[in-house]
Amino acid sequence: QVQLVESGGGLVQAGGSLRLSCAASGRTFILYAMGWFRQAPGKEREFVGAISGSGGSTSYAESVKGRFTVSRDNAKNTVYLQMNSLKPEDTAVYYCAADRLFSVFASWGPERAMDYWGKGTLVTVSS
Repeated sequence: QVQLVESGGGLVQAGGSLRLSCAASGRTFILYAMGWFRQAPGKEREFVGAISGSGGSTSYAESVKGRFTVSRDNAKNTVYLQMNSLKPEDTAVYYCAADRLFSVFASWGPERAMDYWGKGTLVTVSS
């Protein structure tokens, strides 16, 4: 069993930065690819970015490429989402997820059950 706890959300002005963290329990963290999703009010949950278990591969949604960076520290069982040049349209609840398959993140749809989800952290970007 893996538990995921996100932190770091908050209110930021457009153009600003935030770093989200997701701490994972358990001793098998490196076996899981980790990723971030977000859900804005009235919209479906969408993929943001992901990183493989070793950290050697990453994947991003087009809407965040060049602005967001996913990284992980396997010694700390933590994955990060560095968000720069934030826009009001980045406002959403951000969720951390874990899955043994890295490939599922970028092609994820609501019908696909990820191995584990966090409960989310709210990011609000003011204009």
